[in-house]
This record gives sequence, C-alpha cells and structure tokens, in this order.
Amino acid sequence: RCSAQVLWVIAVFGTLWGLGAVTFGLGVDALGIALGFAVILGVATVGGTLIPMLVLPSAQASGTLVLLTIAALLVMLAGVAVCSLAGRWKEKEAAGRSYGRGVAVCVASGVLSACGNLGFNYGAEVTQRAQELGVPSHLAANALWTLLTLPLFAWNAGYAGILLKRNRTGKNYRLPGAAVSVALAALMGAMWMAGMALYGAGARMLGPLGPSLGWAILMSAMVIVANLIGLGTGEWKPAPASARRQLMGGLGLLLAAIAMLGILNGSKA
Repeated sequence: RCSAQVLWVIAVFGTLWGLGAVTFGLGVDALGIALGFAVILGVATVGGTLIPMLVLPSAQASGTLVLLTIAALLVMLAGVAVCSLAGRWKEKEAAGRSYGRGVAVCVASGVLSACGNLGFNYGAEVTQRAQELGVPSHLAANALWTLLTLPLFAWNAGYAGILLKRNRTGKNYRLPGAAVSVALAALMGAMWMAGMALYGAGARMLGPLGPSLGWAILMSAMVIVANLIGLGTGEWKPAPASARRQLMGGLGLLLAAIAMLGILNGSKA
C-alpha cells in the first residue's frame, strides 16, 4: 500500500494541475494556439524542471549540472520571449480582448500546469509500488497518471458543464456533424494521454534526472509542434512578415534548448 500522505500530495498536485488546464484553455483562447502554448508551456517548463532537480534527493544533481540546466532553460525562455514578441501583432486583432490580460492568464496557467510534473515526481511511490507488483517498468507510471488525472478530469468536466449550462449550448451536440466533432475531441484526449504515458516511460529511461530534463524536452517539443500547427492552420497568415521571422527565430532557440538538455542528460556534469 502507498502512504496516505503520498496520496494526498497527488490529490493536491492533481487539483492544481486541473486549475492549470482550465486556465490553459482560457489563455489559448485569448492569445491563440501558437502564442498561448509558448507562454504557458515555457513557464510550466521552468517550474516542472528546476523544482524536482533542486528538491528531490533522488535527482542527485551537481551544482554544475543545475547551472548548465538553468542556462538551457534560459535559452528556452528566450525562445518563448521571441515567440511572444512575434505575437504582439495580435493585440490589434484581439477585438476587445486584452493582450496583457491574456498573457497574465497564460503565465498563471503555466505555474499551475507545472504541478503535473511535480505530482509525477512526488508521487513516485505509486510508480514504484506498481513495479513491485509486477507491472513492467515502462508501464508502471500509468498507475500514477491514473490518480493524477482524476482531479484534472473533474476540473475540466466541471468547467465545461458550467459553460454548457450558462451558454445553453448543450443542444449543439444534436446538430448534424456534432458526432464528428465529439469523436475528434475524444481522439485529441486519447492522443494527449498517450503522450503523457510515453513521457512517463521515457523519463524513467533517462535515469534519475529524467523527470526534470525529460519534462523540459517534452514541453519544448510541445511548444514547437503547437506553433507549427498554428502556422499550418493559417493562424499566423495575417501576421506581418517580421512577426513570422521572429517566430521562426523563437522556434530555433527552442530546438537549441532541446539539444542542450539532451546533451546534459548524457553528460557527467
């Protein structure tokens, strides 16, 4: 059995992660897919990477490695900053919405979203217990994800229910074509959960620092993919050429940060 203290910690971090998920949607709605993902995941990366490295004794990170990791994170944050500056053109396109307020919501979401990885780290006892009971190492983390995502689901479902009632939009599920939208939403959820399961397996394969450096690599990859999706869907089509060039520069910095983190994980620093 796992200790009650660990289960409570998981519940708290799962709840905070759920709040981060709700504000995630609000932030992306305010700033768009590309910019919203950049700000939220950039902030989430810093908290979710450094706190486990500095606090958890299992990480055993040397001072040199911590400093080099901070340098890599600064490169990533520079990429996020460049992406954010590239998105300033949206301030004129916001149609009454405050760009500054949207950034503030995204920052808050990033802080709360980091709790997902903190729960993954502080709830490691559940993963270890699952492995002791015979679950393969690469699948053991799924037992922990199950507990962490229960409050995450509760917050998302609860807020969605409130919006459906407030806006009286539940009837839209009976419209022609609604089934396709529901199926796509379900597919998105399944793909997201599959991604977290792969992260859990990959983090364990990376060794003691996997839950720190692996989280930074995961978040950087998500920012890059989100921006590419934003470009592919035409979100940045109205943007001036200078903004698109800035976005490309920001993505280049994010790729450099991923390379640095990967090198650090395999180093003896």
